[in-house]
Amino acid sequence: MSEPAFLIGNSVSLRTVEEEDVEFIHETVNSSEIWKTMQPSRPYSLNEIRSIFSPDSESSSTVRFLVTTEAEPVGLVGFSEVNETAGVAEPSCWIHPDYSGEGYGTEAAKLLIKYGFDHCRLHKFVAEVIEFNEPARHLLEKIGFVEEGRQREQDFVDGEYHDCISYGLLVSEWQQRR
Repeated sequence: MSEPAFLIGNSVSLRTVEEEDVEFIHETVNSSEIWKTMQPSRPYSLNEIRSIFSPDSESSSTVRFLVTTEAEPVGLVGFSEVNETAGVAEPSCWIHPDYSGEGYGTEAAKLLIKYGFDHCRLHKFVAEVIEFNEPARHLLEKIGFVEEGRQREQDFVDGEYHDCISYGLLVSEWQQRR
């Protein structure tokens, strides 16, 4: 049975991650299109995914949602690394390769950012993206993130070092775009 949606958009809904979702998440994060863009870039076992998403392992400030369309899981969004004093968090968004290019990531990320700013009193989101991850860079820029810097040869994927691009989005910038 599918859990009720927590946040509802036009084409996607965000709901809590449940045990029934672990296999989908495991498949998604281990697809080559996804794991190569993650830091660190490594495989995750089914037990590791279960452990990551167990209620006992979650930080009280970590927020994760399953992205669904008509109750079908298509991805995962969330934020972590929350600095509650400064009101800063790091978002993440993974859309299963079978569903990429449909706009689900953009809509899910917008719902997540709106939730963080409007309900969690966040002041800023920061993101770090490996330079070759054009879809993620495009998504961030599309929803208003601004490039703030570059960390040269910060990540190692497929036998090569790659730069990582740092992005930020202030609540004031978000509000101006609305």
